Amino acid sequence: MRKYVLLGLFSIVGILGIFGYQYISFNDGLVHVIFCNVGQGDGVLIKDSDGGYFLLDSGPDETILGCMERNMPFWKRDISIAFLSHPHADHFVGYLSVLSRYDVKVFVTEKLKNDTSAYKALMGRIEKKGIQLLSSKMGDVFLLKNGMRFEVVGPSEAFLGVTSPGGKIGETREFANLVIHLKYRKFSVLFSGDSQTDGMSEALGRIQGGGVDVLHIPHHGSKTGLSAGILRSLSPSVGVISVGRNKYGHPSREVLELLNVIGVRAFRTDQHGDVEIVSDGDKFWVKSRY
Repeated sequence: MRKYVLLGLFSIVGILGIFGYQYISFNDGLVHVIFCNVGQGDGVLIKDSDGGYFLLDSGPDETILGCMERNMPFWKRDISIAFLSHPHADHFVGYLSVLSRYDVKVFVTEKLKNDTSAYKALMGRIEKKGIQLLSSKMGDVFLLKNGMRFEVVGPSEAFLGVTSPGGKIGETREFANLVIHLKYRKFSVLFSGDSQTDGMSEALGRIQGGGVDVLHIPHHGSKTGLSAGILRSLSPSVGVISVGRNKYGHPSREVLELLNVIGVRAFRTDQHGDVEIVSDGDKFWVKSRY
């Protein structure tokens, strides 16, 4: 009997130890931006300084769940806002798994449709779970209590009308998507999704101060997503490329050379694993798993 009592006590102590360690680790009062290694796709997990969690895209499959488990307390099961940059499969399919395990409060995406069965399934699940669905465009701002803000700096309604006539997006064309500027005190990140140079150029005028600390390199490092002029205007010190094994030549040699010439420190999820940016609002630093 005594043996079982001791085992029970040790189990309780062990559980309390794990809980305490995770509580301290995940409640450090800092902002964490984790570019998850989801293969050829995008998936970014964000924690604000108050311990709220946000998701920007979810990758092409359920791989995003591993990143969330590594970077969230085991008891945390709610996402304040889930953003979808645009309805392409390598950015939204993971949300089908996320919605099965996590409680998403608000889902934000473009006012565009995709006729694929996977996207219809996602929209159906959002409706069934009663998640608030918002269509967003240039000028929308999501402001948090701690002062952190997400501002949608592109695309405009006019741009969407030209690039995706009829309000629909295909799986291999139309790369207009939400360009989101995260700002926390002096620290800022620009999330570009699959933007091309014309979409990035349109977004530049909306970025307060003109520059950013961290740039999510457009379209997995495609040569059509970035130019020297755009990169110099944004003047990031760090660039993160979300990329996996692919047949498209991502990231392109041209973009890698451009980052090197301009002096942007580049990280790739296929080489560095999850790339984590941590900030106290004044300074920031980079962590990676490799």
